Amino acid sequence: MSEVPTSLPGHELVSAGLIDLAAGRESEASLLVEMAAPRLRALGFDVPAGGAEPPAYRLYELLTRGDGGAHSRYNALVARMVSFARAAEHASSR
Repeated sequence: MSEVPTSLPGHELVSAGLIDLAAGRESEASLLVEMAAPRLRALGFDVPAGGAEPPAYRLYELLTRGDGGAHSRYNALVARMVSFARAAEHASSR
């Protein structure tokens, strides 16, 4: 599946992450998609391979470079990805 359904919560984050990952860009979105790659692939999304270092560590490190609140931002991003995956699983079970 190459198109991300726009009806799902967090679709913009997943779309941006897939584009960035395919282009080899490291961003919050690409690292988040890389973290969720096994689950997204199981749902039929074409997720390109990422880097060798665990994406969760790289995402947190990237967030620490910003204006504070890395922990809460990290948790919020992960929650959005979980919400997207759950909604996609629910939609595919219909």
